[in-house]
Amino acid sequence: MDLNIAVLIDGDNIPSAYVKEMMEEIAKYGNPTIKRIYGDWTSPRLGKWKNMLLENAITPIQQYSYTSGKNATDSAMIIDAMDILYSGKVNGFCLVSSDSDFTRLATRLREAGMHVLGIGEKKTPDPFIVACDKFIYVEVLKTNNKKETEEDKSNAKDSFDKLTSKEIKLIATSIEDLSDESGWAFLGDVGNLIQKKRPSFDSRNYGFQKLTPLIKSTGTFEIEERETSKSRHKLIYVKNKENTKRKSRSRKN
Repeated sequence: MDLNIAVLIDGDNIPSAYVKEMMEEIAKYGNPTIKRIYGDWTSPRLGKWKNMLLENAITPIQQYSYTSGKNATDSAMIIDAMDILYSGKVNGFCLVSSDSDFTRLATRLREAGMHVLGIGEKKTPDPFIVACDKFIYVEVLKTNNKKETEEDKSNAKDSFDKLTSKEIKLIATSIEDLSDESGWAFLGDVGNLIQKKRPSFDSRNYGFQKLTPLIKSTGTFEIEERETSKSRHKLIYVKNKENTKRKSRSRKN
């Protein structure tokens, strides 16, 4: 069943240019029944957001900056989140911000059994990222927009992260954790476990739309497609090649 999601946006901390891609991404996880954005709407800085609000049915919440250097928006957003939590109207939250001040809020919502999706820029501090069930970088959403120009696509290549031995080890250990006696693990389960271990892991961060082509690109894993009762539906299983080599050596000995 789809989640009913409360989308709470820190207007002071997220560029308006990402709103369309954000809302499309959130829709993949559930129904955004509550959509609010917080900020001081008397400030010229939020001017670009105003045209986006009606198009995306987002409710602006006015929060004046009472004291210079203090972010009153954070407090208003946190108070609203707790009110929504206790209303029982949703079973998931999407916190859109790059601010680590929302780390405790994300943790508290998960403690209450809520599914917490985080969206922010790549500059987002790790504590907020790991406090969410899943965290998505807005830069990746923008570079995957099908309507982008060729120039945008060219620039996007430079924004992808490089797949390192750290990510390969994460995949390999997740396969080991879930593998059967022959070393095979269902890819869907592997992807879910990776997400739990590292909420910010996303194939799109490395230039791949799905996990399968990312895994294939490493050359480190075996992939097997298995037929199901549905003729057009196949299940994908993965295996560490290193496991195969170790077993092969043990047989020879």
